[in-house]
Amino acid sequence: MLEKPEIKLLRGFCSLAFGANKENAIGIFGQPEEIQNLSDDVLNNNSLVYHYWDQGYSLFFDINKNQSFCSVEIDNKKTILFEVEIFTLKEKEIIELLKQNGFALSDTEVHNWGEKRISFDEACLDCYFENNKLMSVNFSAMESESPFVFFPN
Repeated sequence: MLEKPEIKLLRGFCSLAFGANKENAIGIFGQPEEIQNLSDDVLNNNSLVYHYWDQGYSLFFDINKNQSFCSVEIDNKKTILFEVEIFTLKEKEIIELLKQNGFALSDTEVHNWGEKRISFDEACLDCYFENNKLMSVNFSAMESESPFVFFPN
């Protein structure tokens, strides 16, 4: 990957915009190391996932929406959010960074196995911590109730 991993909330990842197709992703990031089909019968969601294990991220394409790019899971420690390497920040610093950029903390949850999630629903962003250390970040396009998907510029 030539680009430094950058989270562009509600817009995309690096230069790949939400709504883009798989060919756009391959043009930017190259061939994935693994391709996986995921189904969630409860949410009626089917995704095609392009894993870039060595680069530290996975790209999700919604099969129900013309296989369009819809979300990202990242554990690359060099990832940038608002010009800051997010994995260097502590939980309170992440909450403050998002607040400074107009996104309030909306939910937190501690799982039985010890992982903690903090969510910023308006940013479609979830951050996962283990032992007070940021381990992964998930973010996505904004979902709407209509059959049309809006991808802001």
